[in-house]
Amino acid sequence: MTASTTDLDLDRRTALAIAFERRTARRNKIFNRVCAGVLIFFALLWLIPLLWAVDTSLKPNVETTVTTWLIDNPTFAAYQALFSRGDIWNWYASSFITSAVTAACTVLTASLAAYALSRMRFRFRELAFFFILAGIMIPGQALVVPQFRLVDSLGLLNTYWAVILPQIPLAVAVFIFKQFFDGLPRELEESARLDGASPLRIFSRIIMPLTLPVVSAVSIFTFVWTWNNLLWPLLVVSNPQLMTIPVGIATVQGAFGIRYADTMASSILAALPLVLLFLFFQRRMVEGIAGTGLKG
Repeated sequence: MTASTTDLDLDRRTALAIAFERRTARRNKIFNRVCAGVLIFFALLWLIPLLWAVDTSLKPNVETTVTTWLIDNPTFAAYQALFSRGDIWNWYASSFITSAVTAACTVLTASLAAYALSRMRFRFRELAFFFILAGIMIPGQALVVPQFRLVDSLGLLNTYWAVILPQIPLAVAVFIFKQFFDGLPRELEESARLDGASPLRIFSRIIMPLTLPVVSAVSIFTFVWTWNNLLWPLLVVSNPQLMTIPVGIATVQGAFGIRYADTMASSILAALPLVLLFLFFQRRMVEGIAGTGLKG
């Protein structure tokens, strides 16, 4: 009788466990579907303006004022007009040069500064880090006038350096690198220091190879931010041969007026390299953000 009761209790517990697992699996399935639906909804919100821009760029300019998705006579005339001008290739080259050099210099300077703040002990170290954090909160527009006067006094207007140099100091990049360095074990450096390695050798041979995900993320974000920057290149560059993509688009809009097809075509061509960059390096970006840990 006791054995039968025990077996009955085990069967009930097993049945309850199975029912609980089924309810949990059902709830997880519903939750996953809701999350997928939300993601699809926001993806559509992002894609609809992009699709509208592509649709408008394929219309003749006389049809762009008609608010419909249908295209009676699709054409690539807007793209042909842009490429026939020839300036867009110079804009691409200028944007790539300034963005690539800015990203490389930002990674170098930010990593060195972050390594000093994270690993070295010197006077006013906390104060220096405080000023870097304060730099994150200061909008870049507030520094436009003094930076312009400094670049003008150095005679760098209408040069690539006028666009590149003021964009290299990036406080948020220093913060990201420092958070990553703080999470690295100090035993790696101590063992290398006992072997006679200099601080620069430790930084270049031991620390930096461990920061590749962060380097990738900071490089990509800096590249994208520099590529999209309009205000500063617009102020310091007036030579059409040195204009970047955003400045070139502004001139296209001013020259073409209400020719929306040409404006949309130029916007798509400007965003296309960034879309490809994200598609190819999105994993690196996610790994870099996750690798920082953002520890306090």
